[in-house]
Amino acid sequence: MKTIILGMTAFLFSLNIHAQNKNVKSEIKTTTTTVNNSKGEKKSIKTQEVKEVQKIELKDADSNVLNKDIKETPVQVTSITAITADGITNIVDVDRSAYYELNGQKYQVAIDQNGYTVLLPDGRERAILRKTSNNNYIYKAQNITSFGYFDSNGNLVLENYDEKTDKVTQTTYIIIKP
Repeated sequence: MKTIILGMTAFLFSLNIHAQNKNVKSEIKTTTTTVNNSKGEKKSIKTQEVKEVQKIELKDADSNVLNKDIKETPVQVTSITAITADGITNIVDVDRSAYYELNGQKYQVAIDQNGYTVLLPDGRERAILRKTSNNNYIYKAQNITSFGYFDSNGNLVLENYDEKTDKVTQTTYIIIKP
């Protein structure tokens, strides 16, 4: 019995001796945003975790040289963003919260518990954006309903149907880069 316990203890301690075969870098960034508008104060917490994993491989693994060079391997980057607003936590693939400009007017797109809210410069709500199943958005403002998406540059593009002309027009909110 004593031999078994000593053997298991030696085995468990030897597990920690093995070399690490990955470089792992993890960074967590937490941002708290408070928005004051006519409905009151809303607080949202955004936690973004970026994890970089790189496998370690040796150039000449079979050689008898004591100090071996490391071979360059690709770095796999994963990002997870969790948004907590009004006590509800949502996991977001890409956070589109930013400032946008349309016709010289500056708008803020802020994440909320169901999607995004488009805010005027004074903090009043202008519209809401709700994600659809095919990664597009429904834009709803007072008496306007449009379909929208984010283009490759990060701009918000809205498509509106005009019954009078039977045409679809596009309105583009240009992202303001910091």
